[in-house]
Order: sequence, then C-alpha cells, then structure tokens
Amino acid sequence: MNLRKSLKKRVAKVKYPLKTYRPEKKQRPENMIEVKSAWIGLELIIEDILDRFDINREKCIEFGTEFCYSTVVFSNFFDSVRGIDLFTGDVHSGQKADHYEDTSGSVAHFKNISLIQSDYRDYIKKDDEQYDFAHVDIIHSCKETYECGAWAVKHSKCCIFHDTESFPEVRRAVYDLAKDHGKTAYNYPYHKGLGIIV
Repeated sequence: MNLRKSLKKRVAKVKYPLKTYRPEKKQRPENMIEVKSAWIGLELIIEDILDRFDINREKCIEFGTEFCYSTVVFSNFFDSVRGIDLFTGDVHSGQKADHYEDTSGSVAHFKNISLIQSDYRDYIKKDDEQYDFAHVDIIHSCKETYECGAWAVKHSKCCIFHDTESFPEVRRAVYDLAKDHGKTAYNYPYHKGLGIIV
C-alpha cells in the first residue's frame, strides 16, 4: 500500500469516527458456497449483529452481490434474500463479463434467494418495501454509497456496508448517513471493515 493511501485511511478514521463493533460470539453459518470473496470472515458475525440489534428474520435486501458469497450467508438467517447487482463488476472489484446467468445457476438451490440484474439507481425508484436488514457493497465512492445507503437506511431496521476500512469514502458515507438520519453507526474493523447503521 502506498504512503498516500495509508495516510488517507488514517485521516478518515479521525475525521469520521465510528464506534467499534465487538461481537460477543462468532459462528459460521451452516450453508455456505465456495467462491473467492473479499467478504470472507464477516459471515462469522452476522448472527451476532442480528441478535444484538433484535432484527427480525423475514426480509433482507442486498445491493452488490457479485458472486453471492454474502447473499448465501444472509440466506441462512432470512426467509427471503433479494440481491441486486449489474453482475459485470465495477472499477473497484474489476470489470467482468456479464455473469448473471452463471451466478444465478450457482445459487439456484437456495430457494429463498432471488437475484435481480439492475443498477441500484433504477431499482430503488421502483421498490418501496420495508426490509429487516440491508447490505450495501457497491462501487466504493462516497456519493453512490450514500445514495444507495440513504434508501437502505430508510427501508430497513439495520443496514451494513462493506469496505469501511479499505475505502475511506465508504467510511465517510456511513458516518454521514448515521448523522443525517439520526442513527448510530458502528464499525467492525476486520476483513476490510463492516459499517453497521441502526
């Protein structure tokens, strides 16, 4: 990591302070898939988050499913999980050929998962449902994370954001969202960071 990037991350931690999330228990969900993911390790604390903040287990929505590692994690805890993604990658995760069909096929046996190929901007215009839990892991700019996160915070009891440690702009968006919506923000500082807004 270059010096400039490292400095930017340290400045973000001071400028956008988040309470440190300390899980009381860590447990691997029963049903998982084997796929390369920057999310590996975070599956251990999802049940702790749900229990700590008394989250119902009916409906979960996820923006940025990529190859569905986190989507499958959530399917262990919720009656229905809706994953929204372009399935072509982005500037941060890497551009990819359209993998919607392949990814859909790889999770077809998880009957509580539904995938929708869409840009989050188009999707949020059409959905006014309420969810118990939301996950935002899209392009890691402050503007887009904030925009998608604002919808997710209004439409869920608890919203999580991946990459608060590796992308200062995501950390800033989480900080600003919590402040602007009168919520509490936490940060789990491992596995690239996980912001939690309740």
